[in-house]
Amino acid sequence: MKLCFLVGSMAISGGTYVIIQHASYLMEHGFDVTLAVQEAFSPSTIAWHDQALKLRCIPVEQAKGESFDLVIATWWKTVFELEYFNARHYAYFVQSIESRFYPEDEIPLRALVDSTYRFPLAYVTEATWIRKYLFEKFDQTTTLVRNGVRKDVYQSDGPRVALRPNGLPRVLIEGHFGVRFKNTALALRLAREAGARDIWVLTGTPIRWIPGANRVFSQVPISQTADIYRSCDILIKLSTVEGMFGPPLEIFHCGGTAVVYNVTGHDEYIIDGLNARVLPRGDADGVVQAIRKLLTDQRELETLKSGALQTAAGWPSWEESSSEFLQWVKVALESPAVDRAVLHEMTVHIFAEYERDEQIRIKKNPGIVRRHKLSALSSKLPPSVVRTVKRLEAVGEVLFRGRETY
Repeated sequence: MKLCFLVGSMAISGGTYVIIQHASYLMEHGFDVTLAVQEAFSPSTIAWHDQALKLRCIPVEQAKGESFDLVIATWWKTVFELEYFNARHYAYFVQSIESRFYPEDEIPLRALVDSTYRFPLAYVTEATWIRKYLFEKFDQTTTLVRNGVRKDVYQSDGPRVALRPNGLPRVLIEGHFGVRFKNTALALRLAREAGARDIWVLTGTPIRWIPGANRVFSQVPISQTADIYRSCDILIKLSTVEGMFGPPLEIFHCGGTAVVYNVTGHDEYIIDGLNARVLPRGDADGVVQAIRKLLTDQRELETLKSGALQTAAGWPSWEESSSEFLQWVKVALESPAVDRAVLHEMTVHIFAEYERDEQIRIKKNPGIVRRHKLSALSSKLPPSVVRTVKRLEAVGEVLFRGRETY
């Protein structure tokens, strides 16, 4: 059977990580798997994942000239590509409710994203809350396949980058800079405010240095991330939009604990006081107090780390998770066929509504046009300039943002 995953980007991200895991498992179990990618990529772009180079990755336009048994959209923009693919069946792997990625005042755009959940496709997701949301808001029946963990990589025993100085707890900040809802700079600020003096940063943003961090690890291959996790005690992850985020679960396997907001998906495996500390979204003071307590109370820190290891021991591997995904693929291949004309008609109608509503919004706020032009200009900059801009943006985010949670 020929399967095709429609992927936005092969750059480092949790969502792409999950797709690669499932795709490589399906390939190993006899499926002919293609990843059709929207953004430009190269071997170096995908080398961060040890299985990615084994997969067939091609530009999305090239894939449109082929035929498949099943084509799986993996984020909202790829749903609108489905009509151009010759396939027997179509599906949607929903890893988050992606309208939440955009500011609340972007009403037409958020409606456009939400419209993808109305398409007559076979649905699968990674989190209980998403399955519930899709059923209650869009009347979609969705299969749940929780993400697994690479048990061969994430273990409590193994190499460490460096020992803790004087045995004091070390804090790790994980996440991209320049993505508002990740709140990575806020996590760094609050860790310092809590009294942490040994702070490491693990990020997908191309930076080598950031104010307030003792060490920065940028765009690290997954084979090396466990060494970093094992070197740290407390992960601070304050994102406010997630499907089912992986970094806390990964550090659990490596012997650490975490401080997080009560973001959607955290309750798949995080329990406040048992394996981590969970604070209400926006409770900066609570985050500071929780970090300070873990830095100074060795007994509480060890209690949470022990609970985290117990959670890790009971969590499924990627082999188990992807085995469930394979079963969903078999069901999707037996589902009723969808007429491509229906996908086309829905796409045309949805974009007509979006363009109408966006024009109304622009008339009320002409400044939006200038922002769109700047955004379009930035997308044409050379990669070296983009990297420099991202570095400056990250430094500015750390130096000048306040305690506000996005």
